[in-house]
Amino acid sequence: MTERGRTTSAVSISAQGWSWRHAGRKAPAVRDIDLAVAPGERVLLLGASGSGKSTLLHGLVGVLGDDGQGEQHGSLTLDGRPPGEARGRAGLVLQDPDTQIVLARVGDEVAFGAENQAVPRAKIWERVRRALDDVGLDVPLDRSTSALSGGQKQRLALAAVLAMQPGLLLLDEPTANLDPAGVLEVRDAVVRVLDRTGATFVVVEHRVAVWADVVDRVVVLASDGGVLADGPPDTVLTHSATRARLAEAGVWIPGHQPPVPSLLPTPGGMLLSARELSVARTKRGPTVLDDVDVTVNAGSSLGIVGPNGGGKSTLALTLAGLLPARGGILDAAPALARGAGSNPHSWKSAQLVTRMGTVFQEPEHQFLTNQVIDELEFGPRRMEGSDEAAVRRRVDPLAERLRLTSLLQANPYTLSGGEKRRLSVATMLATDPDILVLDEPTFGQDANTWAELVALLAELIHNGGSLLAVTHDQEFTEALGSRLLRVADGQAVFEVAP
Repeated sequence: MTERGRTTSAVSISAQGWSWRHAGRKAPAVRDIDLAVAPGERVLLLGASGSGKSTLLHGLVGVLGDDGQGEQHGSLTLDGRPPGEARGRAGLVLQDPDTQIVLARVGDEVAFGAENQAVPRAKIWERVRRALDDVGLDVPLDRSTSALSGGQKQRLALAAVLAMQPGLLLLDEPTANLDPAGVLEVRDAVVRVLDRTGATFVVVEHRVAVWADVVDRVVVLASDGGVLADGPPDTVLTHSATRARLAEAGVWIPGHQPPVPSLLPTPGGMLLSARELSVARTKRGPTVLDDVDVTVNAGSSLGIVGPNGGGKSTLALTLAGLLPARGGILDAAPALARGAGSNPHSWKSAQLVTRMGTVFQEPEHQFLTNQVIDELEFGPRRMEGSDEAAVRRRVDPLAERLRLTSLLQANPYTLSGGEKRRLSVATMLATDPDILVLDEPTFGQDANTWAELVALLAELIHNGGSLLAVTHDQEFTEALGSRLLRVADGQAVFEVAP
């Protein structure tokens, strides 16, 4: 036993020249990794978007698939065995919780992994309740998993893994879609579990400050293969030469802010207005917000902020015309409607695409093809009067600026979480909508791709487009000069700038 209560269940990790290439991809997702992690060590895994962080975690939990799904070189082991032979020893919380949730009720979902480990029934439900308490998810055990917000689903996915009590806990951007209070709650919950169990821990997170004080070690993957830096947090994150290399690679460094555009929005005429609007997640479900008054003007940026589960995404989808209003009035001005009618929910998809484009919280929910290039071209090819030259003018610069050019032949579902997010944003930007609605647009981004994304959106606003973003990213809203609409306790109230 050590001061952390380490147990013999903690797992060791060894990677020796390990590489993995997805089937159909020319370049490896991760290459030439040499790494050793001792039992009970706590590691923060960093790297630019697309450097292979998520792939390494998938390899450690043994879910990369067989030879038909990819090609492996070198060795990767847990306690000296291939991960596929150590099922149950590692637990992984994925970037997108929707890809991990399999059952209809919260309690059953948290119990599922422990049940598959043949844990006695009485102990399973003790673990379920403790795991839900640990992550701060205070909902009934019979609550429908589909009724949870994105942030609540992240907590649920973490609770389900904690209930398994793995010897190796792997977290992939576990706080990406959480409100600031939720970020600290989840981090503290993880620390309590690690203190209690002594499990080995590896967390991928772009925002370093959340985890820097609770890990023993920082490992940074290089975009072109291998390990760029490895050592104690104070050494890796504060040494001047190392900081410069990490900043150049796009790693978020505490105290270093990527450059942001100086263009601030200059609002024009009104495009969309809501008066006494009530919204609900489902047709027969309860109302989550009432009496919302908001306008969206040309050349403006609106940030919808607030705690998880408050109705931010539901409001955004209603304003975007994808959910019917429960009550009140949602009115598109003639400049936006252009003959399609004043109610956006009545518009056909072909009418929506150039008027209001929506980027969902989960990128996979909007992918329609099996190649990145086809995904980018899908909307532009269906726009009236669009020829090949017009498609190229819309698509090629977006692919270049959002670092998708080398991925054009890849399947969208094989991309990293950050790459999927950039692709989902690019597909909507390619149709040049009057209003762009984004739900958590910056998750999974390194500092460089974040800055490029912000620059693109600033240009959209400067050219008269409008942005409406559900986000917990304060730097994002500040960079775009956004008005803030705070959603909490069934109300939506504009924040007054200091």
